[in-house]
Amino acid sequence: MNYEPVIGLEVHVQLKTKTKVFCGCSTEFGNEPNSQVCPVCLGFPGSLPVLNRAALDHAIKAGLALNCTVAEYTKFDRKHYYYPDLPKNIQISQYDLPVSKDGYLDIEIDGRTKRIRIRRAHLEEDAGKLIHKETTSLIDYNRTGQPLLEIVSEPDMNSPEEAYEYLTDLKSVIQYTDVSDCDMEKGTLRCDANISLRPAGTTGLGVKSELKNLNSFKAVREALAYEIERHRQILNEGGQVVQETRLWDEKTGQTLAMRTKEEAKDYRYFPEPDLPPFTPVKEEIDRIKKEIPELPKEKCRRFMKEHGLGKSDAQQLTLSMQDAEFAEAVIRAFPGANKKPAVNWLIGPLASEANARNRQMHELGVSPEDLVELVRFMEDQEISNLAAKTVLSDMIDTHRTAAQIVKEKNLIQISDESSIENDIDAVIAENPKVVNDLTGGRSNALMFLVGQVMKRTKGKANPKVVQDMLKRRFPNV
Repeated sequence: MNYEPVIGLEVHVQLKTKTKVFCGCSTEFGNEPNSQVCPVCLGFPGSLPVLNRAALDHAIKAGLALNCTVAEYTKFDRKHYYYPDLPKNIQISQYDLPVSKDGYLDIEIDGRTKRIRIRRAHLEEDAGKLIHKETTSLIDYNRTGQPLLEIVSEPDMNSPEEAYEYLTDLKSVIQYTDVSDCDMEKGTLRCDANISLRPAGTTGLGVKSELKNLNSFKAVREALAYEIERHRQILNEGGQVVQETRLWDEKTGQTLAMRTKEEAKDYRYFPEPDLPPFTPVKEEIDRIKKEIPELPKEKCRRFMKEHGLGKSDAQQLTLSMQDAEFAEAVIRAFPGANKKPAVNWLIGPLASEANARNRQMHELGVSPEDLVELVRFMEDQEISNLAAKTVLSDMIDTHRTAAQIVKEKNLIQISDESSIENDIDAVIAENPKVVNDLTGGRSNALMFLVGQVMKRTKGKANPKVVQDMLKRRFPNV
């Protein structure tokens, strides 16, 4: 039987606030364990939570950017669940009246647009962090009580690739709104995935597995692919899938059973008695809406229209807002109507350097004006493409300009034919067999001679000029 995967994602985004969601403790990352705690986030008897207004504003802003409807009336609830790293043994979350709901995010997959509905985006407090040693476990409560926005999709995705695209686009939108840095290494973006299979062509839902311990978008894609095959094998053999929570083991490339999956009733939600309901004011929602910048897809369409970029190039350059601003500054500064040389360097050598250094393009320390100067050197054939890439690396390492590096290393290409003539004569005299091959019509021998001239000139001869001169010497090639 043919089966169709059905996938829904729960994305937890840690909001970028200076203090925690219900107390005044700092949210700064990387400090000494248990140095950012107080009676409220540690759950001491008699301590009372107070909602961080900035966290609520951030939650509303993210919801609006994801096309959600902001609730006119919202409240917090107690979720009863034992968290070893949440000392209250409850979590303050939202159940039936989330801050926003009924949104969507459009993704592009296989050349088509698909809408992924967002069921809800609710505000809650984060748990702490367990550090497991060989014989014991330690707890760092610094993260306890940090504001989380949980974004729950409908089960609208049907492949690991669609889930990957959804996560990529969601992260980009959230980063554009500046409510979170979405850094998975720091744990400010985490994802759980729900996966089930159903007979192709039907609309029901099968028994699902919830996947946890997904530390990257790549892990999400691989874990889903594994789980799809596991479900399919069970069903084809006449077995029944058990609803459970499973952990992804990146080392073995397998999922492992963790616990039987709970239902909402198991959490025994009831309204949080220490926090009043909230009624977001329309004027405040309108103010927050005006703060939302041009979002990735809007910026992508504008890049295509204003700068003549292809869709693929525009999408790559607008994933990050800071990189998009940097790229646009480069494109605007590049002279002439044809911006393709600048775009090619942005998505080629510069992106390659950023990936190799685990940074974004705007973090490399190269100004838009300096990059334009470097590309102009190459476009004007003053330096070779290879030399230009070396110069770019030096610019990043030393924070000097292209002109300074080109001058210091004497990289200007020789394009004057009279300056190259003697080198060509010498190479022809030194390689009579290659010359005979050329005379006999073996055109590939021409590039050997070009290489020899480049070697004699220590790479400074303009290879195109050398090639043109040799073609005139051997017109039959």
